[in-house]
Amino acid sequence: MPLRLTPTFRAALAASDRPLAGMWVCAGSTVATEIAAGSGLDWLLVDMEHSALSLESVLAQLQTAAGYPVTPVVRVPWNDPVLIKQVLDIGAQNIIVPMVSSAGEARAAVAATRYPPAGIRGVGSALARSARWNRVDGYLAGAAEHVSVTVQIETAAGVEAAAEIAAVEGVDAVFVGPSDLSASMGLLGQQSHPDVVAAVHRVFAAARAAGTPVGVNAFDPAVAEAYLDAGADFVAVGADVALLARASEALAARFVAARTESRDSY
Repeated sequence: MPLRLTPTFRAALAASDRPLAGMWVCAGSTVATEIAAGSGLDWLLVDMEHSALSLESVLAQLQTAAGYPVTPVVRVPWNDPVLIKQVLDIGAQNIIVPMVSSAGEARAAVAATRYPPAGIRGVGSALARSARWNRVDGYLAGAAEHVSVTVQIETAAGVEAAAEIAAVEGVDAVFVGPSDLSASMGLLGQQSHPDVVAAVHRVFAAARAAGTPVGVNAFDPAVAEAYLDAGADFVAVGADVALLARASEALAARFVAARTESRDSY
């Protein structure tokens, strides 16, 4: 019996009557990913750009998440057609391409996910998990239906070109990265600066005008809520490593620092 692949991030966005909430998984731990996958969140962002995740560890994350009702999205480290091909071949159906600042770069990202003549993706379905080693009936002809492409706008140039980027055929969603955007605007580390927030809202408006879903990264709950109120279709609201860092710091503050100060006061 031919196998079926899971719905894409594009399909999940289209089917939802509310914004989708997700989190980053960067630790490379399949246990952490499994805990996050079963949390009730809608999607997981498996990050290759700012972590030590390799193709092998991304494969393990995808296999782990496959047992849960969550949509995994892999962020590749760069708009590199070779790496995009490899990530797709290990079975990623949903990718985020960072630092897309022009319509041309968006078109290149889409082309890397499409077989010729629509794109430049190399054909290796018989060898790859993407088609479950040719167990997915008609995979080559319908491969574009099984892949969702999100491009990340995170530069001032990308904000200026947001309307053209969001309108590129094959771009299924736009994801705004306020951290790099703030740096690009000369406001390093000031993701909540009014000028940065205004730039994010400009991308929201451009994406909505193009009919393209738009999301944003926002670990601060108040900021995330504000972006949801502003019309975000999806938001990344935390990360496995950040949650562990803050929770372990809270434990240290309560059981180490506080008791050390109490003892020193005698």
